[in-house]
Amino acid sequence: MLNQLNVGIVQQSCSADLEANLDKSVAGIRKAAAEGASLVVLQELHRGLYFCQQEDVAEFDQAETIPGPSTNRLGELARELGIVIVASLFEKRTTGLYHNTAVVIEQDGSIAGKYRKMHIPDDPGFYEKFYFTPGDLGFTPIDTSVGKLGVLVCWDQWFPEAARLMAMAGAELLIYPTAIGWFPGDDSAEKQRQQDAWVTVQRSHAVANGVPVISVNRVGHESDPAGGEGIDFWGHSFIAGPQGEFLAKLGDAEAVSVVAVDKQRSEDVRRIWPFLRDRRIDHYGDLTKLLRD
Repeated sequence: MLNQLNVGIVQQSCSADLEANLDKSVAGIRKAAAEGASLVVLQELHRGLYFCQQEDVAEFDQAETIPGPSTNRLGELARELGIVIVASLFEKRTTGLYHNTAVVIEQDGSIAGKYRKMHIPDDPGFYEKFYFTPGDLGFTPIDTSVGKLGVLVCWDQWFPEAARLMAMAGAELLIYPTAIGWFPGDDSAEKQRQQDAWVTVQRSHAVANGVPVISVNRVGHESDPAGGEGIDFWGHSFIAGPQGEFLAKLGDAEAVSVVAVDKQRSEDVRRIWPFLRDRRIDHYGDLTKLLRD
């Protein structure tokens, strides 16, 4: 397998028009592929607005099966372009059982695997527990033609355990489709603190595990259907190398970026910073408790 992998990220805004959103994602994928990407990553729930600002049973109408319409279309695109795609969908597993799911589509259009979001938030403006059952597939990398992908989703990015377990299972990349933003009423200092924390914690996963991190966030203001202030999604998608170094950094506008990721650097970095070697697993038992006594 070649050590250099060209990775594309698609950062977009969304509207209430589901088909228009998917068309925009497809256009971004095509642009990334034209610029040489072999792997293209989309943001969390790219097919629609971030509907979790409120609890509304009508939103379940957006859910779809996997395989289903979106994976069929993206599968055809992957096969046409000869690339791997990481998409993020509102999965309907059966009536009354739904997941926030990332699906990986192979170069031949088949589904290589999927990851169901494990950590589900329930905070003002982010009422995901109403919609999503916590994932049941664990932290297992997905084997693809471009490598073993450690796919996680948004809120998962704050938990070092998730990144570590993926790395321990052989993930060569950590990938985080994301939908995060601030409330317009937050002051500028608070907004900057939140964004800095978001970037820092993910770069730390790259450093602690010696693998690149790909984080793709949405952009734009999305109104609260109940009349609240809504959310300003801040974008700033990025790709970091195994020492946390930035390989790509986007701003707060729609954008597509393609960068080369050298997977050999993970080998080189792990040789000089052998964190996995020096873990004291004989003293980590309390990590399985919610709180130490």
